[in-house]
Amino acid sequence: MIQWGAKNIDVITLFVEDLLEAKSFYERVFGLSSVYEDDNSAVYNFGNMSVNLLKISEADELTHPAPVADRGAGARFVFTIRVDDVDALCTELNSAGVALLNGPMDRPWGIRTASFQDPGGHIWEIAQELR
Repeated sequence: MIQWGAKNIDVITLFVEDLLEAKSFYERVFGLSSVYEDDNSAVYNFGNMSVNLLKISEADELTHPAPVADRGAGARFVFTIRVDDVDALCTELNSAGVALLNGPMDRPWGIRTASFQDPGGHIWEIAQELR
């Protein structure tokens, strides 16, 4: 039997209403260049994982018969990136015009966090281990 816990998540596909806006955000905020793109999608590498931004109009092909939820359905998950200095990165995000949803704040489990939202409504958290 395959040990799923020993495998890396390779690609996460995020559905976006406005691909051009999402691409601009990922390039400006994360400092990334796409490794692949076409009229319907753009792929960005984050370390050992890729994020595929896909026009929501094309999502049904991947999820059918499960329905595709629109942005108004609310947050269902949070991506977390560990960083060395949450406060410094929050200053950079602010300079890039990114509004924080919350933070920076110290969490009871020993992590300092802040969260923001991409144009597609996906939540990103930056987290720093407190010592």
